[in-house]
Amino acid sequence: VQAYPAKVQRPKLVVGMVVDQMRWDYLYKYYSRYSNGGFKRLINQGFSAENTFIPYTPTYTACGHASIYTGSVPSINGIVGNNWYDAELGRDMYCTEDKSVKTVGSMSKAGEMSPKNLLTTTITDELRIATNYRGKTIAMSLKDRGSILPGGHTANGSYWYDGETGNFITSTFYTDKLPQWVEDYNRIKLPNKFYEKNWTPLYPISTYTQSTTDEKPYEGKFKGSGKTSFPYMLTDFIEKDYDVIRSTPHGNTFTLDFAKTAILAEDDGIVILHVTKTPCEAFSE
Repeated sequence: VQAYPAKVQRPKLVVGMVVDQMRWDYLYKYYSRYSNGGFKRLINQGFSAENTFIPYTPTYTACGHASIYTGSVPSINGIVGNNWYDAELGRDMYCTEDKSVKTVGSMSKAGEMSPKNLLTTTITDELRIATNYRGKTIAMSLKDRGSILPGGHTANGSYWYDGETGNFITSTFYTDKLPQWVEDYNRIKLPNKFYEKNWTPLYPISTYTQSTTDEKPYEGKFKGSGKTSFPYMLTDFIEKDYDVIRSTPHGNTFTLDFAKTAILAEDDGIVILHVTKTPCEAFSE
């Protein structure tokens, strides 16, 4: 009798998340600040690979996204910076620029992007292939490169934020029309609701004992503010400047909310979800 291998219980949802600017030791330095269902759960129930290093330079964010998701270095995957000089074109070029595609979701040029400059496949591509393209890859970030590069060449959807319109957009590389759930989400104009909350510390300011004092002479002033200390008033930006949300923690919450919406909307197969975030630039720089 021929024996067949036991059926493997495969996860229906795989989530990849990149937190830009967050050193691994922050997991322990700020451990007491984390919730039980967040980083503490990853630390206590997961695995922390700490004996690692970056075998290339410079450590720009585009290089990092490409290296994490391809398992290769810039000299192999082709993403050698956020920008670089292209000798054939005779000019500087952006890591995900693609003048052959158009923006979908706004009238701006922010969507003229694709993964064409990425020379290798990503783990998200390989998972799509492994499921015979029955699985889905959905990638999102406030920055285009934080969504496009991890999403790879075969993403079902890759979305990034357009600060001019307050919309999540994409390009004709992926689709000619935004899915209905993305259009509905954009219509809410969620940044305005976050601006109503302003920007204040999560905890009493006196409890931030592992940080420097709030006001420092070398800090840059927040847009529209003559100071560098909390609180920051955001209500003046409502309906006027959708791009400011990138510079606040609300950008993280905004991107996470969009990710949750994507999971519910695309829940008809194995979903490979990538979310990029950073402490300052709202999920990705």
